[in-house]
Amino acid sequence: MSDNTTEEVVSQEENTVVEPGQETDPVATLTADLQRLQAEYANYRKRVERDRAVAHESAVGAVLTELLALLDDVDRAEQHGELTGGFKAVADQLNSITSRIGLEKYGTEGEAFDPQIHEALMHDESADVAVATASKILQPGYKYKERILRPARVAVTDPAGA
Repeated sequence: MSDNTTEEVVSQEENTVVEPGQETDPVATLTADLQRLQAEYANYRKRVERDRAVAHESAVGAVLTELLALLDDVDRAEQHGELTGGFKAVADQLNSITSRIGLEKYGTEGEAFDPQIHEALMHDESADVAVATASKILQPGYKYKERILRPARVAVTDPAGA
């Protein structure tokens, strides 16, 4: 049932005033009740689907948050050249699975500092930059869909004299 039908039923019910002693059409009354119940059910179903999607996103986000420490360890092992053989295959598979699920890694050196997605751990000043800049990424940030699971931890360089 469309929302327009629901609005029509509500407006019809509001415009219909039954005075004492006046007979009502039972078919019209039952039809209005049925349309109202169908509209209520359609709204309930939409709300349940929306709540289910939110619960699913929340659960996936919680699992991915628990995996962040493991992903950091894999990145450090790769940086030190210790990621070889079978362990490299497992790490590549872990990275591809988390990417396929929707986990995004962010934070690059040189991008403008945004307190919404970055956490400043160190601060410096330099004449080389015009705006506050994430000059060094100490720990990458991760987001799932539009939700920040962990902000990127960065060293910030501000313009000199600001």
